[in-house]
Amino acid sequence: MTTASSSVIHWTDEARQQAFAAWLASVAPAHGLQPETVRSASADASFRRYFRVDALKEGARGSFIIMDAPPDKEDCRPFVAVDRLLDAGGVNVPHILSWDEPQGFMLLSDLGEHTLLATLEATDYEHPPGSANRARYQAAIDELVRLQGVAQGEGAQALPPYDDALLQRELDLFPDWYISKLRGQVLTEPQQTQLAQAFALIKSQVLSQPTVLVHRDYHSRNLMAHPADPHARPGVIDFQDAVWGPATYDLVSLLRDAYVIWDEDIQLDYAVRYWERARKAGLPVAADFGEFWRDFEWMGLQRHLKVLGIFARLALRDGKRQYLDDIPRVWTYAHRVASRYQGLGPLARLLEQCEAAHGGTQTQVGYTF
Repeated sequence: MTTASSSVIHWTDEARQQAFAAWLASVAPAHGLQPETVRSASADASFRRYFRVDALKEGARGSFIIMDAPPDKEDCRPFVAVDRLLDAGGVNVPHILSWDEPQGFMLLSDLGEHTLLATLEATDYEHPPGSANRARYQAAIDELVRLQGVAQGEGAQALPPYDDALLQRELDLFPDWYISKLRGQVLTEPQQTQLAQAFALIKSQVLSQPTVLVHRDYHSRNLMAHPADPHARPGVIDFQDAVWGPATYDLVSLLRDAYVIWDEDIQLDYAVRYWERARKAGLPVAADFGEFWRDFEWMGLQRHLKVLGIFARLALRDGKRQYLDDIPRVWTYAHRVASRYQGLGPLARLLEQCEAAHGGTQTQVGYTF
C-alpha cells in the first residue's frame, strides 16, 4: 500500500491545517488510522478536497477517505442527507463514519482509487457482449436503477425540485459564460429572442417528463470501479446536489458523458437496456421507447448547454483551464440535438457561430477520450 507524508497536502491556511491535525488525532484511535499516511486523493470543481489515510486495526489493513470542506465555502448537510438516504436504500455510497460539522471534516469509507473513466478499455470501441466496457456500463446502469428505485419515498421527494427556475438558472450559464465570456460573442436582439424561445421549448419538454431522484452528476468520474472486476457494483460519489426531477437526466450524464464519447448506436443500445430495466423496476419512464429517447435527447441538450457554461466558468473564473479540453465533446452533443428537432435550428446556428469565431466549428464524432 502506497503511503505519503501529510506534507504532500498543500495548506494555505495554517489555522485550518492545525485544526485538521487535531481532528484527525481525535478520530484516529477509534478507526485505527495512521495519520502519517494522509495524502491527497482528489479535488473536485468545488472547494471540497479529499484525502486518503491508511488504517491498521486488529491486524487488518485498509484505508479511509477524509473530506475537507471549509464550512464558510461548503455546506455538507446536503451531502450527509443524500448519503444517508441512498445508503439506507442499498446504493453503494460511502458510509459516513465521523462528521465534525462546525469544522467541515468528515471521515468516510473508501470506495477505491479507480474511477469508471480510468478503467475503461481505450481499444474497446464497440462494447461487444463479454467486453469489460460493456460489463462496466451494465453495472452502472443497474446501480442507477437501484438509486432511482429506492428514492420513491418521502425522503427523496423532499429534495429540491428540478423546476423551471433551476432549469433557467442553469441555462443562463450558456450565454453568460460560454457565448459571451469564453467565445466573445455579443448576441443581437433577434438572437436573444431566438435563444429565449429555444430555452422555453427545452424547459417545456423537460418539465413534462416523469420524475425521480436525480443525482445530477452520474458520470464516469463520479463512479468508482473495481480495476480487476468489471462486473462489480460501482461506488457512487458526488451526489450532494441531488434534486427531484426528470428520470432521463442521470442516464444522459452517463451515456453522453462530458469526458468520454461513444458512437450513438452504443448510446442507443445502453438506453434500451436501461429503459427495459427501469420499466421492470416500476420506475416512471415513458411506455414507448421512442418517446423515452426523445425525452433523453431534450434533457441532454439542457444539460450540455449548462455544462458548456460551467466549463467556461471553471476555466475563466477559477483558473481550471483543463476543462476547456472537454468543451468539444460537449459541444458535439448539444449541436447534434439542436440540429435534429424543430424549433432549435437557430440554437444550432448559434453554436456554429461561436465555434467559427473560435477557429472553426467542431465536427468530431464517434469515440474519444
